[in-house]
Amino acid sequence: MNADDHAAGGERGRIRLDKWLWAARLFKTRAKAKDAITGGKVQADGQRAKPAKEIAVGSMLRLRRGDDELCIEVLALSEQRRGAPEAALLYRETDASVAARTEAAARRRAQRDAVQLPGSRPDRRDRRALERIKRGDNPISSE
Repeated sequence: MNADDHAAGGERGRIRLDKWLWAARLFKTRAKAKDAITGGKVQADGQRAKPAKEIAVGSMLRLRRGDDELCIEVLALSEQRRGAPEAALLYRETDASVAARTEAAARRRAQRDAVQLPGSRPDRRDRRALERIKRGDNPISSE
């Protein structure tokens, strides 16, 4: 096995899913990648996967990170974690996934902008009025 075989996942052209997700910098550690996989947040070729599942070039992965869902195609294999520019060459996100993430981000931004937060914390009087409302008392009555 030469250096190219090792970088490509060996002679088989396959690599463990958790190791590839870590090498592609989709997760910060292999442990976090493993937790995401066992938690059902990663699907390989449309099926729930296990951390030791072997993937190959051309595999389609769907993963959830926070509020976002990515659908990516595996373009290359690597067992070594390298710099971000090199890691970005290992996969390609589908156009539909990019559009869905952009739309979801715009929706979250619009919801955040629609919420009007108070300028400051409630003072004693406001806090007591809120407590009365929560208890079901009449908040209008004087103290």
